[in-house]
Amino acid sequence: MATVTASTPRALPTGLLKHRAVHKLLLIALAAAVLVPLANAQWASGSWPAALTVDLTKPLSSASDWIIDNRDSHPLFLYFFGYVSNAVVISVHAVYVVLLGAGWAGVTVLGALVAWRVAGVRLALGTAAAFLACGVLGMWVPTMQTLSLMVVAVLASVVVGVLLGLAAGLSRRMDKILRPVLDTMQVMPAYAYLLPVVLVFGMGVPAAVLATVVYAAPPMARLTALGLQGADKEVLEAVESLGTTARQRLLTARIPLARKELLLGLNQTIMMALSMAVIASVIGAAGLGDRVYQALASVDVGAALAAGIPIVLLAVVLDRVTGAAGDGTEGHGRAGWAYALAGTVVVAVAARLLGRLDWPDAWTLNIAEPVNRAVDWMTNHLYSGVPVIGGTADWAGHFTTWVLDPVRNGLQGLPWWSVLLIVATLAWLIGTWRTALTAVLAMAAIGVLGVWTPALDTLSQVLAAVAVTLVLGFATAVAAARSDRVERLLRPVLDVFQTMPQFVYLIPVVALFGVGRAPAAAAAVVYALPAVVRITTQGLRQVDPAAMESSRSLGATSWQQLRQVQLPLARPALLLAVNQGVVLVLAVVVIGGLVGGGALGYDTVFGLAQGDLATGLVAGAAIVCLGLMLDRVTQPTERRTGKGA
Repeated sequence: MATVTASTPRALPTGLLKHRAVHKLLLIALAAAVLVPLANAQWASGSWPAALTVDLTKPLSSASDWIIDNRDSHPLFLYFFGYVSNAVVISVHAVYVVLLGAGWAGVTVLGALVAWRVAGVRLALGTAAAFLACGVLGMWVPTMQTLSLMVVAVLASVVVGVLLGLAAGLSRRMDKILRPVLDTMQVMPAYAYLLPVVLVFGMGVPAAVLATVVYAAPPMARLTALGLQGADKEVLEAVESLGTTARQRLLTARIPLARKELLLGLNQTIMMALSMAVIASVIGAAGLGDRVYQALASVDVGAALAAGIPIVLLAVVLDRVTGAAGDGTEGHGRAGWAYALAGTVVVAVAARLLGRLDWPDAWTLNIAEPVNRAVDWMTNHLYSGVPVIGGTADWAGHFTTWVLDPVRNGLQGLPWWSVLLIVATLAWLIGTWRTALTAVLAMAAIGVLGVWTPALDTLSQVLAAVAVTLVLGFATAVAAARSDRVERLLRPVLDVFQTMPQFVYLIPVVALFGVGRAPAAAAAVVYALPAVVRITTQGLRQVDPAAMESSRSLGATSWQQLRQVQLPLARPALLLAVNQGVVLVLAVVVIGGLVGGGALGYDTVFGLAQGDLATGLVAGAAIVCLGLMLDRVTQPTERRTGKGA
């Protein structure tokens, strides 16, 4: 009897959901029956009609020419953008001079002491080893260049993010206004941020820093608002009863109660800033990213790896230190930050007196040559001709021929109205009519921009990479959810993979697969896999134990429990995993234009490299629209509020 009582309430929502889905499908079919014949009669074309395309080349070129011509004379540039640019350059240069003045020993000691103060001796030793490894690889100066840009960008991102977060956290009206803006910024691939700032500031450090700030500020804003909104109401009421002002309540109660969210926001901002600072090398930012970019351009895998390893080490160290601060852990540095600063000054002065500020050339290790020899060996022995399994080049070729080409040809062969109809159907089934309308308008905007065909090429790469990511991710997550040992083994691997900037993923795939669309898709799979595994594992583990125990008592097998209990109950987490996988895959597929991915990614790279801002801006806008459409099509209803479902 208890079993019947428990299962009956579950049958009603399921039937209701199916009923709603049927109604949605009927309405879409009715709309299609009316609109499709009209569209075919007016524009009888399979691809996007030329009559519905707006050529923005001339106005964008005119705007670009006007900005370039007036950059040194117009008051807007002289008295606003000029001051912003100069402030960024001066700040980055000042931090860089301080880092070089401290010398390799001073910077290493400072990093180790900060890690010791925050998290203890173990992380301090790891931090020191990471900085020393940067020097051994011959990348000390590029590392300091990247670090100086990072410091300025993170500080600016935190200030902007906290101000936006305060506005959203203290005002529901501002929260409603900022939420769609932050949503859009979150789904925009990093590459799309480069073009507008290049148009205004030109190539160089100011554009790189400001693009990084725009990219890295949203997580700080979101988590600040979340922390303020989630503050304990009883504590706030107690503080208010003492007669405190709104400002006093903010400083003495709200912000301290939101400490964990603020530090998590700092962690996320630092990681995103590092990722963007590396990508910004494409627009003239010096440092490790520039070394990787130049090496990839010449397919010099050894040089790319030598610069990529310090990026990964920086990412891991910064993630661990800020993560430890957020957890509230603390090492033996209880004497305070003054001792860390004093120790750094002593070491820096001693290094200057001894003339040891620069990293000694005798202590560097050239790994580029042996790595390139290994790549040559792989090319000769593993690329093709391997018995039974074939070589990596064969895999890439088969994936391109059997998966990428058919998906691309299938999408490009569909009538344009059918693509919009599919987008509307998927978005409405999983979300609301507003979700569907946003997705359709975003997809239609791509056609209006005149990049329908390359956008479908990019979409084909995203869909193929997402399919592989979900198969691998769900299988891995099921194993991790069912075994604590598997989860423990996977955790450090996922931690490292999740902290690596997007740019770095291109290095190993170029070494294994060469250049082309398949390597770009492979890099996207590896980048998106950790998020899919983590979200899915968490969703499966959080399934109600009572439901699991009930199914076990009824004699359900392990496979039946997974298929009939865990997966249905973990549906919100699975949909969220799909959503995050799609967004992350798109981000790297676009960057894959650097290694032969083509389509919109290539147009963006071409526009930046050739100064053809019209081509680059149109491609960037199309990427934003594609990201917005994919996010809406895969965004679960549970993440949205409002009427009209």
